[in-house]
Amino acid sequence: MVKNSFISVISQEEKEENRGSVEFQIFSFTNRIRRLTSHLQLHKKDYLSQRGLRKILGKRQRLLSYLSKKNRIGYKELINRLDIRESKTR
Repeated sequence: MVKNSFISVISQEEKEENRGSVEFQIFSFTNRIRRLTSHLQLHKKDYLSQRGLRKILGKRQRLLSYLSKKNRIGYKELINRLDIRESKTR
């Protein structure tokens, strides 16, 4: 898959930088979301993993909203790099 090779390139670049940054946390949550999504396609009745996926999605959404308020340009670049949709504004 193209996304997996792209993610591995990002992870190698980001591992040397600080892991506590908002961008790296969003990246790691996105990686976990993709793994859980593929797991749930095989195991449809794994309700505990579904709950974990919803929790991770909420955490990522909160971090994305924080990043969009603090650094709009960085937010747009990260959205494009990770190939995820932009969040809806309330």
